Amino acid sequence: MSEFSTISSSLARGAYRSSQDLAGQTANLPDPARAQGGPSFSDVLKEASASAVETVRAGDAAAVAGLRGDITTQQVVEATMEMETTVKMAVSMRDKFVAAYQEILRMPI
Repeated sequence: MSEFSTISSSLARGAYRSSQDLAGQTANLPDPARAQGGPSFSDVLKEASASAVETVRAGDAAAVAGLRGDITTQQVVEATMEMETTVKMAVSMRDKFVAAYQEILRMPI
């Protein structure tokens, strides 16, 4: 039997609402970043994801252009290395999110 189970987001939201009810904090709490005029975490994450996808697409386009002979080998290598770095960063971030999620699952209720 697996140590971890999959929990749907609706169950997590329901549990969060229940915990707010227990604590007597049923009002929607403002996002501290927005209160200070900064972007929210989800906005930053969305922007980073879009940037990563664009970098990977640019690296792929550079590889195709290199095969056609439109750009130099050096440019293909640079684009490929930038794409590799972006993919490594994305995988690292994914691993951190999974580790944080697993840590939350291990918390006693």
